[in-house]
Amino acid sequence: MGEIYSLCQEKMNKAIIALEKEYASIRAGRANPAVLDKIQVDYYGVPTPIGQMAAISVPDPRTLQIQPWDASSLKEIEKAILASDLGINPSNDGRSLRLNFPPLTEERRREICKDIKKYGEECKVAVRSVRRDILEKYKAQKKEGIITEDDLKSSEKKVQDLTDKFCKEIDELAAKKEKEIMSI
Repeated sequence: MGEIYSLCQEKMNKAIIALEKEYASIRAGRANPAVLDKIQVDYYGVPTPIGQMAAISVPDPRTLQIQPWDASSLKEIEKAILASDLGINPSNDGRSLRLNFPPLTEERRREICKDIKKYGEECKVAVRSVRRDILEKYKAQKKEGIITEDDLKSSEKKVQDLTDKFCKEIDELAAKKEKEIMSI
């Protein structure tokens, strides 16, 4: 019974971690290397993350500098950034790329906040899906006579409490990210 509960906790935790990664990759008007995490560069025929090909630094709050370890890959990195949904044109000085992040408009901030809410809701759906799967496992154990009716009821309550805790954490993460976006 305890192993099912810990499996539930682990799966819900993974949903939160995925949400945090998603939020980290949202461009908030200031330079954050995490916005490049999803961009893959075709490096000798292999899709490779920029972070594995170059040193990424933040010289000032609105600028990212990308310095490839292999100078010949500069053009490929530039192409990948232009093809991405980042919406920023890199400036190429021959040795490195600079990404200047313009301040976000009020309208763009509101769009980003809608995305933040959407990602939060998707994460809640994932957490509730885990809850449903775990409750089915408990019910199957009850059917097989492994646990009693009382054990089933207490397990359902524990899983529901855990679900509520994770949903509250998701709401807090979303509110924090929205506040970050709107305060820039």
